Amino acid sequence: MFMAFQTGVANREDAKCPQLPDGVNVSKEARRAISQAASVFVLYATSCANNFAMKAKRKTLNAGDVLAAMEEMEFERFLEPLREALEVYKQGQKGKKVSEQKRKDKEKKVDTENNKSRDEEGEDDDERMEEEPEVENEAEEEEEVEN
Repeated sequence: MFMAFQTGVANREDAKCPQLPDGVNVSKEARRAISQAASVFVLYATSCANNFAMKAKRKTLNAGDVLAAMEEMEFERFLEPLREALEVYKQGQKGKKVSEQKRKDKEKKVDTENNKSRDEEGEDDDERMEEEPEVENEAEEEEEVEN
């Protein structure tokens, strides 16, 4: 399984950022070697996944391509944890979409209410403007009468 599970990480959220056990120090040289190995692994896995996408006449890699590549590379023991992580990711994305849609709906409702109140204010202003010229005309008439 993942290194995170072997190092005593308590839950899945912590598995996203695995930590070394207490008292373990890693030299700069070892960190660099691990980083290089991880880069090579990712490039190799991507290349294998790309082969599956090309066979399917696609240019975009998908999760199925990555899972098939892992199996081809003989990393079957990672398939189930990867599937679980993918499911958790998909659920998180669904939750984000739902909350984003709720936020947009709420904004739309507020905008609609604001537009209604603006329209009502606009109607009141139109009525006032129609009334104001009459007042001005009356004042002009009074001035003419006084003269």
